Amino acid sequence: MIEALRNAWRLPDVRNKLLLTGLILVIYQFAAHVPVVGVDRNALEELLNPNSPGAGFVGVLNLLSGGAVANFSILANGVYPYITASIIFQLLVPIVPRLQEIQREPGGQEKIQRYTYYVTIPMAIFQSFGQIQIFNNLLPTGQIIPEFGNDLLLTLSVLATMTAGTMFAVWLGELITEQGIGNGISIIIFAGIVAETPTNFANLMTNSTQPLYNVILFIAIVLISVLITVMIQEGIRRIPVQYGKRVRGRKQYGGASTHIPLRVNPVGMIPLIFSQAVVAFPAVFASFFPEGAFRDSITNTFGNQQGLAYWMTFFILTFAFTFFYSEVMIGNQNLAENLQRNGGFIPGIRPGKRTHEYIVSVTRRITLVGALFLAIIAIVPGIVDFVNSLIFPGEQIAGSLNAGSVLTGAGIIIVVGVVIDFMRQLEAQLVMRNYEGFMR
Repeated sequence: MIEALRNAWRLPDVRNKLLLTGLILVIYQFAAHVPVVGVDRNALEELLNPNSPGAGFVGVLNLLSGGAVANFSILANGVYPYITASIIFQLLVPIVPRLQEIQREPGGQEKIQRYTYYVTIPMAIFQSFGQIQIFNNLLPTGQIIPEFGNDLLLTLSVLATMTAGTMFAVWLGELITEQGIGNGISIIIFAGIVAETPTNFANLMTNSTQPLYNVILFIAIVLISVLITVMIQEGIRRIPVQYGKRVRGRKQYGGASTHIPLRVNPVGMIPLIFSQAVVAFPAVFASFFPEGAFRDSITNTFGNQQGLAYWMTFFILTFAFTFFYSEVMIGNQNLAENLQRNGGFIPGIRPGKRTHEYIVSVTRRITLVGALFLAIIAIVPGIVDFVNSLIFPGEQIAGSLNAGSVLTGAGIIIVVGVVIDFMRQLEAQLVMRNYEGFMR
């Protein structure tokens, strides 16, 4: 593998792609330190204090934004408005006939992509407003941006700069996809997570009363999670496919045997991202209610990521979104229709409707494992909190962080998935140039 990486570096075009990818990630990190106008630094430091009530929630946002939240940067939203817009269109295309027609037209995918960019803008505005409101509710006194909402010019400036930051991050990601190596959006998220993990680990150790216990637990969680993530992400159910023989003139075509690879987890970390966004909505909506017990209860539960209600909601949403998104993906692929059009069939299954029903039934069975995996890994921080309360009753051993929230389940899935995808694309670049690959 090391020799293959050396070969990749010796190739000028591959080396340029690697250097460009690294340069874009450096630019992203520089932009992550450009603060939004009007931010109260004292309020931000109070919000980031590991012992503050909402530090866990803020830490997750900071981790997934690559440290942009710690500076309340113009990139504080990261690329998640774009991801949410992408998910919305992926869900709408099978439902809306007009979108299906557009997708089938020449250049239709580019049109859908352009519409996704348009929807990203209002999603970024809404997320910017919601994020500021949640932070204001988590602060015992003051506001993260004083006069936000009262001063029209300041409000418009903040929303405009944060939305522009999101679109800039999306553009950087698309630039990596086109000119670099790997999926640009995923690599930007990956780089942000990797950049913030050492800081979170240092905070865990600094504020911990049981440092050795937390180190051992963190290593165990990472090793076990990575091992299981690789197994689930790479797990495939192969459905055999036979193609009929066709004779044209003196030549015979078809007759080959192949298979349809159905992944145990075909949707990656998308359900985790989507459920993370949805589970934060109650805290956003609660900010519009008058102060009182109801508003405080919602904010403490969903804004601070605490309690059985929050973790059960997160578990159920992740499990449900995994099934729902898998169904949508299978519907978009039209596997049964494509097989029938090309003269292929599954042995023992009639082509057409019966083939579609068979593929859907197999997908649902294997998706059950993938959905349980994603749902369980999503609530690892909650499980760690529960275990800590049993082992050390009445003692807060690590402030607002715990060994499960240093990297988070979503972070582990993103890191493992991006590394595997990056190595595959790098291997493809080598194989194209007659070098031996390194992944088996």
